[in-house]
Amino acid sequence: MPRFIRWGRVYFALQGLAGALWWAAVAVSPTIRTATLGTLNPALVAAFDIPLFVLGSAVAAAGVRAAAAVVAAWSTTVTIALGAYATVTMQAGAGALVMAAAAAGSTAALCLAWWGRIPVEWIIRGPFAFRPARQRDARLHMAATFGQIILFWGFFLGLLPLFLDFLERRWGLAAGFPQAAGAAGLVMLVLASALGIWSAISMSTKGNGTPLPAAMATTLVVAGPYRWIRNPMAVAGVVQGAAVGLMLHSWFVVGYAVLGSVVWNYAVRPLEEADLKARFGSGFEAYREAVPCWLPTLRRV
Repeated sequence: MPRFIRWGRVYFALQGLAGALWWAAVAVSPTIRTATLGTLNPALVAAFDIPLFVLGSAVAAAGVRAAAAVVAAWSTTVTIALGAYATVTMQAGAGALVMAAAAAGSTAALCLAWWGRIPVEWIIRGPFAFRPARQRDARLHMAATFGQIILFWGFFLGLLPLFLDFLERRWGLAAGFPQAAGAAGLVMLVLASALGIWSAISMSTKGNGTPLPAAMATTLVVAGPYRWIRNPMAVAGVVQGAAVGLMLHSWFVVGYAVLGSVVWNYAVRPLEEADLKARFGSGFEAYREAVPCWLPTLRRV
């Protein structure tokens, strides 16, 4: 059996065990029952969840791929329903969060059980597919870049964090932060934003393109912050997200930034670097060997 398929089945086995233990805890602990189900009827929920989630996970662990699909679909459905319930009633927030994690885990394990891998290449399809920018005046690339910054920062650093902060508070999962967290977050946001803008200007003026995958630079950029770190815009984005989380006193938003860094590092970065290697060959390979990805080097390239 391929290793990654085995990992998917192991995940489902552990998930089935965890689900059984959770239902046992619900049966004996009013605190856990209220935190995860609110005032929902546990017997009614169990009538569906035990066969479709607990037993389904066990069957998926035995190698039945259809069961894995059922578990992933059920987990996603419950996440949506329980999230809506928690948002409306301000109950069962912990249950909504746990089910969101279970839905993500079940979907990933389904991919492993079905294909033996997670098809991360789907990320770069459609509008996010890698395409070289058209040859045009650098000022137009600059204008497009700043348009992208306004759009992406407005969504990923504005609307989405505010929505996550709303859910965190509505679900009753907000936690206390040190008093200085907001000020520290503001300083981090200013510095990270400056790094992001510097990176964007370097990409537009030196690379004949934009940071957007659909209009990528046509020249390998080894200027500006790219002399010290390979992915300054990614670093800036992660720090910006964490900074906004500190300013909002939201661990949901801080976690969103950390999760984003993991997804980018293990899913997006390998695809991006494969594309850069295909387009720039040994030049990019030498650059990759000389300049680190996350922590800046002290020497220029």
